[in-house]
Amino acid sequence: MSLTVSVVIPTYKEVLNIPLISKAVNDAIGHLSYELIFVDDNSADGSIEAVEKLSHQWPVRIVVRTEERGLSTAVMRGIYEAKGEHVVVMDADLSHPASAINNMLGLLQSGKSDFVVGSRYVEGGSFDEDWGFFRLLNSKAATWLAMPLCHIKDPMSGFFAFKRSNMPAEHLLSPLGYKIGLEILVKGRFSAPAEVPIHFVDRQHGESKLDFKEQVRYLRHLRRLYRFRFPTASEFLQFGLVGATGFLVDSLFYWMMQALFGLPHTVARAISFWPAVTWNWFWNRTLTFSDRAKTNKLSQWASFVGTSLYGFVINVGSYKLLTDYVPYFMEHKYMALMAGVLMGMGFNFMAARIFVFRKLDEEVAQETEKKH
Repeated sequence: MSLTVSVVIPTYKEVLNIPLISKAVNDAIGHLSYELIFVDDNSADGSIEAVEKLSHQWPVRIVVRTEERGLSTAVMRGIYEAKGEHVVVMDADLSHPASAINNMLGLLQSGKSDFVVGSRYVEGGSFDEDWGFFRLLNSKAATWLAMPLCHIKDPMSGFFAFKRSNMPAEHLLSPLGYKIGLEILVKGRFSAPAEVPIHFVDRQHGESKLDFKEQVRYLRHLRRLYRFRFPTASEFLQFGLVGATGFLVDSLFYWMMQALFGLPHTVARAISFWPAVTWNWFWNRTLTFSDRAKTNKLSQWASFVGTSLYGFVINVGSYKLLTDYVPYFMEHKYMALMAGVLMGMGFNFMAARIFVFRKLDEEVAQETEKKH
């Protein structure tokens, strides 16, 4: 008989919670054909023995990983081990109510949704009242940062369900940090995500695995997902931010050459271009186009300088034309300056994408993406 649902729960030192979450899952969906898969990062705390004991009573099993660590990769391992038509992912710490699984499966089976999230932020959803201000602020900020990537109110939820056949291809996934649900939703074939309200409860046993390092990984993960969902816009935004910091470097050297060395402003302007363009090249190589081919640094820097000089000519030339021949810009020279900056930056961006930071072939690009 085929299984209806596989419940995947990643664990690390959760031996006290394993019997409790197992009972909660069975109480919720014991009437269905299901399997409960614990994916453990070699806790060596009695988790294996606890699951083996429970396996005589319920359809539970444990997969122990000894060479890999991390919540996201543990979830992926569980999904690939799953045999059910639908997959539910939840935490072991009892923060996610197993009673919500039926509602989640109902939406999937009805065809109304293809990815369902247990949400704290829809009507009827809630969380423990003892959440402090900074914890709530942290959660909200992380949620707001992810909102453009998907159309749900709680994209940070680690409690989600989907049809296993809609799982994204393995080569598309590059799990980092603890929000694998967001990655699956963004990269999978899902067109109708939905949310069911849950009450999020703080853990009773064990310790939270969320620390500052995981939060930094989350930001890196978000950057990676934005590049996947909005590749050109994401690169342009990063290119613009790097350019803005480069403008500060340019201004600093422009001022220093005059204030400290008494150079004429034209000479100072000519000199300040070089540290600024080098700054921009380095950070665009390191951040904006980090997934592109790492060609010889000197030749790539020279190419970047060349395209930047062309962009500078476009910048200044467009400013000259607008302020000489367009009445509006004759009266609003600052707007002409901004227009010139945007046109020059647009040229620099396209030239950098095409000529300076060239794309890798697909296979190498995927490996590079996973490393970052």
